[in-house]
Amino acid sequence: MSALGAIGILSPDTLLAIARELVSPVGLFLAAAIRVGFGGVLMLAAPASRAPRAIRAVGALVLVAGIITPFVGIERARAVVDWWSAQGALFAHAAPAVACAVGCSLTYLLSPRATSA
Repeated sequence: MSALGAIGILSPDTLLAIARELVSPVGLFLAAAIRVGFGGVLMLAAPASRAPRAIRAVGALVLVAGIITPFVGIERARAVVDWWSAQGALFAHAAPAVACAVGCSLTYLLSPRATSA
């Protein structure tokens, strides 16, 4: 998530091109598989994290999003990507910045808890 956010901040056109590539039947299933896998990993890693409940909740949300992704449909996904591309430069940089911040936060929260000596 942090990497995609960073790509979007530095080059919104590259991120948009990646999104356009995923707007196909195979692309939607690939995106769904990645989301389901990432959600599952978050849920499995939650107990050892700094914020187990929050990580578990985010993992469940990502897992459900992955399950729903194939049912969105190509036309709806294409409409979302077209809407996103029609927004101004501020949105093109702000949305990936939020994704990068969330990814960095997850990285911190997933790091092992400090143990007292």
